[in-house]
Amino acid sequence: MNKSQLENLKSFYDNKVILVTGGTGSIGKEIVKTLLNFNPKAIRVLDINETALFDLEQELNTPKIRAFLGDIRDKDRLKRAVEGVDIIFHAAALKHVPLCEYNPFEAVKTNVIGTQNLIDVAMDEEVEKFITVSTDKAVNPVNVMGATKLLAERLTTSANLYKGHRKTAFSVVRFGNVLNSRGSILPLLKEQLKNGKDITLTHPEMTRFIMSINDAVKLVLKSCTLAKGGEIFILKMPSVKIKDLIEVVVEELAPKYGYDPEEINIKIIGKRPGEKLYEELIVEEEIYKLEELEDMFVVYPYKSNTDNKDKKIIYDSKNTKFLSKGEIKRVLFDIRYLGDNYE
Repeated sequence: MNKSQLENLKSFYDNKVILVTGGTGSIGKEIVKTLLNFNPKAIRVLDINETALFDLEQELNTPKIRAFLGDIRDKDRLKRAVEGVDIIFHAAALKHVPLCEYNPFEAVKTNVIGTQNLIDVAMDEEVEKFITVSTDKAVNPVNVMGATKLLAERLTTSANLYKGHRKTAFSVVRFGNVLNSRGSILPLLKEQLKNGKDITLTHPEMTRFIMSINDAVKLVLKSCTLAKGGEIFILKMPSVKIKDLIEVVVEELAPKYGYDPEEINIKIIGKRPGEKLYEELIVEEEIYKLEELEDMFVVYPYKSNTDNKDKKIIYDSKNTKFLSKGEIKRVLFDIRYLGDNYE
């Protein structure tokens, strides 16, 4: 991000009161930390994890942070949390695919009902901007988590249709897997290697979109500055073969834990409940409302892009260019997963 873009962000977020739901999660926490660079008046961090809220307060140690213990399922709690807020980043969600498969209505309560609760309160309080953080799993969903996040997207964008005279702009940011986020594959691989266990691979053909937490958050914050209401901002990102990612991790980390990479067994365990072999970021119906920018696609709600009439735009992790193993290694060093120095 260049100096001009950083200045734009600082100007936009200066002296704003911002609420981040799910603010102790991987994405929410990084949103909070990044926003502190842009001189907001206050950042309210809403989460149900008491210990994580305490730890975040201790880590950041700034009077600009307000720790709000609460659940987005509790509408009365949200009414208090949203009073006087200018911008909402809605990152709270149940996100683990297998857990949502086995606890489907819990996913509905948080991802669907919780989102609607927040929309209602934001509309009543006339918050300026409301950004829902979504996922590639919401595109042509085959699992409960993806289906509930698709509904969260639709609830968010549709709020613009019935808000009446209220000024809130409701928009969505959609992206793929965030590297080294809590509960993702990279921490799991490191733990398996440390303990000398088999490395588990669900399927040798599985592919995923990837990006760093830092890149994801910068584009989320930029999307908020562009939002007028109803847009879905789809962040551009590379894709990887999960097998290649695992092989790079084994090659680089196994010696650090005293193991020969050649002796590490990669065990195929099969797809988990609700998993796809590849993910998608754009659904076919969105192509006609699509505009391509340098670092993202934008789906506009109420216009048709006739330039795309005869285009066949495919944006899935199966048909895009895959990162080579060397490029994967570079990315893992960039996020300091493999250490600080790239050789």
